[in-house]
Amino acid sequence: MADTRVNLLGITLDNPVIPASGTFGYGYEFADYYDINVLGSLSFKGTTLNARFGNDTPRIAECPSGLLNSVGLQNPGAKAVLNTELPKLQKCFHKKVMANISGFSAEEYVECVKILQESAAVGWLEINVSCPNVHGGGMSFGTTAKGAAEITAAVKKAAVKPVIIKLSPNVTDVAEIARACEGEGADGISLINTLLGMRMDLKTKKPVLKNVTGGLSGPAVFPVAVRMVYAVSRAVKIPVVGMGGITSAEDVLEMMMAGAAAVEVGAANLTDPFACKKIIEALPAAMDKYNIKSLSEITGG
Repeated sequence: MADTRVNLLGITLDNPVIPASGTFGYGYEFADYYDINVLGSLSFKGTTLNARFGNDTPRIAECPSGLLNSVGLQNPGAKAVLNTELPKLQKCFHKKVMANISGFSAEEYVECVKILQESAAVGWLEINVSCPNVHGGGMSFGTTAKGAAEITAAVKKAAVKPVIIKLSPNVTDVAEIARACEGEGADGISLINTLLGMRMDLKTKKPVLKNVTGGLSGPAVFPVAVRMVYAVSRAVKIPVVGMGGITSAEDVLEMMMAGAAAVEVGAANLTDPFACKKIIEALPAAMDKYNIKSLSEITGG
């Protein structure tokens, strides 16, 4: 019997499959489709200190082998998530979850951490310094080693739970940034967030997205994600959570062989609400096919 369990910063997961932030809501929305307790964990929708409506529409554009999104961190704010969204989730999901946190200043990140780590449901704090769809926050901190280190240091002073820094692929040297985060005490790294992209409307002769650019996700980015996970896992000693274009059990194994301790599945959830369930169910057979008795054999490469 294939052993799909993995350990992520002291917490054992039944399997390494985690729906990625922004593609799975707050989790309970999917509980009407299947028992979401089959998931290893989930990373809930990116949360800021104050409520955000997000970017103007249109903010989704299709493209070959993926999609562009420019949602802009639409969320009800940290206190509403703590008091309303997480209690709803706890009624149908009985495992630890990742709190995905974003902000527009170090102070805002810290306040969000203080609020969301109050929930017993939160096992890890996933600090997003990589969102490409907001101005003056998110990715602006994660494109330099100095900026990412600054946020990491500030958050670590306030955090009582493990801190995972989510990095952007829209940089020259992602390994350098990962090392800077590790140097300031990050407990783990997750990557990749979306790649910057753009579409033009031939009829209107204008950009399809109101925000002009958006984040590209889906199968098209998988090889880029594997390469960056490979580079970062060899640059740091802390665990790496890999994501970017995963659609199958074989993709999970490939990402883990590249260096991931666990994986997140993003865009696949938007085209098939059962995507994570199907990947988890297919994982034992994929492991048998490649003579992998336990995921611990390949965890972290």
